[in-house]
Amino acid sequence: MTDRKPHLDTLAILLLLACCLFWGFQQILIKTTVTEVPPLWQAALRFLGATALLWLWCAMRGVKLFQRDGTLPGGLLAGCLFAGEFSCIYLGLRDTTASRLTVFLYTSPFVVALLLPRLVPSEKLRPLQWFGLLIAFAAVALAFGEGFSGSSSARQMRGDAFALAAGTLWGLTTLVLRASALSRVSAEKSLFYQIAVTAAVAPLVSLALGETWSLSYSTYAWSSLALQTVIGAFASYLTWMWLLRHYPATQMSSFTFLTPVFALVLGVALLREPLTAQLMLALCGVAAGIVLVNRKPAV
Repeated sequence: MTDRKPHLDTLAILLLLACCLFWGFQQILIKTTVTEVPPLWQAALRFLGATALLWLWCAMRGVKLFQRDGTLPGGLLAGCLFAGEFSCIYLGLRDTTASRLTVFLYTSPFVVALLLPRLVPSEKLRPLQWFGLLIAFAAVALAFGEGFSGSSSARQMRGDAFALAAGTLWGLTTLVLRASALSRVSAEKSLFYQIAVTAAVAPLVSLALGETWSLSYSTYAWSSLALQTVIGAFASYLTWMWLLRHYPATQMSSFTFLTPVFALVLGVALLREPLTAQLMLALCGVAAGIVLVNRKPAV
């Protein structure tokens, strides 16, 4: 049985910070590469590469991926939800802004907090933790507040709906991973279900969208794809799967609010985007929310 811990320790916090930092940087990579590599084709290349890497990793470490252990139904469900999440993200980006999409995407922790305690009582949040979660989400919404100026068109509302669907699917994926038989298998096998199904689905969605496929790209594009594949879809997601098996998912989910804030900070540093008072307030709000969510109860 997996040794689960009731609270996040220093190792978990450091790993979560590293994952969120890279996921924020990954948004910069995608943003600067999407003009050269179509989005769903970019996702397909990333997850095909990550599936191959994970397969090789498991072969080297003797991790069995195909033994019968009762995880196939849950694994396929998690894979379909994961693939649906990424498809909705890219479809949403066609119709709405990245800032609006990110706000709706990060409703995921609310899905986890609402549904997971019904299946796993140990994941129940206390009132103070709910307050921290609300503060963190409000801070993210504040950071992206400028993206909400102007009236919403039907097209933008459609994009927002895709974004909200992506956030819901992300939360449901976490729910399946934590509450199904997948919680008892290796992190590698849990991740394999998700990225392998996405590697199969993403090319089909790309074809349906009429994207042009090619392998003739610049050095920068291939470097971006390599980072997205090796660190993003392989190492960071494998780390996340391992953390889900050992730490409370509701507390972990609060840390994901850092990803869009990191993306804004990196945008300022790397893309010379403006640094605003809203961003600074958001950083403080996210920090306060995470402290409240992960605060240990008084004895």
